[in-house]
Amino acid sequence: MSISHHKVVIIGTGPAGYTAAIYTSRANLSPVIFEGTQPGGQLTITTEVENFPGFQKGVMGPELMDEMRQQVLRFGTEVRSETVIKVDLEQRPYRLTTDQGEYTADAVIIATGASAKWTGLGKDEQLSRSGGGVSACATCDGFFFRGKEVAIIGGGDTALEEAIYLTKFASKVNLIHRRDKLRASKAMQERALKNEKIAFCWNKAVDDILTATIETPMGDKVEKIRALQLKDTVAGTLSELPVDGLFVAIGHKPNTELFVGQLEVDENGYLVVEKGTSRTTRPGVFACGDVQDHVYRQAITAAGSGCMAGIDAERWLGEQGLAE
Repeated sequence: MSISHHKVVIIGTGPAGYTAAIYTSRANLSPVIFEGTQPGGQLTITTEVENFPGFQKGVMGPELMDEMRQQVLRFGTEVRSETVIKVDLEQRPYRLTTDQGEYTADAVIIATGASAKWTGLGKDEQLSRSGGGVSACATCDGFFFRGKEVAIIGGGDTALEEAIYLTKFASKVNLIHRRDKLRASKAMQERALKNEKIAFCWNKAVDDILTATIETPMGDKVEKIRALQLKDTVAGTLSELPVDGLFVAIGHKPNTELFVGQLEVDENGYLVVEKGTSRTTRPGVFACGDVQDHVYRQAITAAGSGCMAGIDAERWLGEQGLAE
């Protein structure tokens, strides 16, 4: 099997990977980007995106990703529908194995993202894809629940922070926690407990998501959440909580399995980058987007870090005399 060599290889699409491809292709570095198992990343399973600059009336997630894909193709990026299954970062040029071939690269940009952790019921993930009222990002989707009652699952800082954020829009936020004590910091707990719009459902777990089929103004029929069936984790009894939306805030898992033992990760598994840059602990390897960002996790910040990775890679290759 022949091995194909490239100056820059980008692993993963989405706003970070595509933006890195725009910058490296415009720098005449002829990047190759591997789409992986979810071309376009998490935005391909969202509905309307209203907080990405430049789209006054909003844009559908898949449409935004397709626009970015067409843009990188316009600048000459080679987009390959392959999944990277193995990387060797021990020596340069770096070696990558996909489900279809072998490649080497002078520089590697990692944009593999992070995956939201779901409840395991299956229905929550399904409804998040179809716009059925379930989300893993309050900052992204809270606006759509203005004046409505919602629920959020979790007990850590992220869950409480998102619950507080949701009170800007929702009429009531029910925080569901399977224990009678929160894991969040004291400061965050105090803020949440003082908020009159947050109700706490202690010792409760979501046993089922109850839905109803509604007809949209366009005449389409859509399955929407109408209530949660809660199970008491102590008594085992069931109860029903009517809500218009559900937010799952039990964490994200960065997609870093390929790089374990080869790149430094933090205590939560996110790739560590040099402050103010996209440089990882391996020269010529850069990381951008949610795979290294556990704080913001927004499309626009992912795109910004993709720009950083593209420029960092170009400059590093120039320093090594490999940019020509």
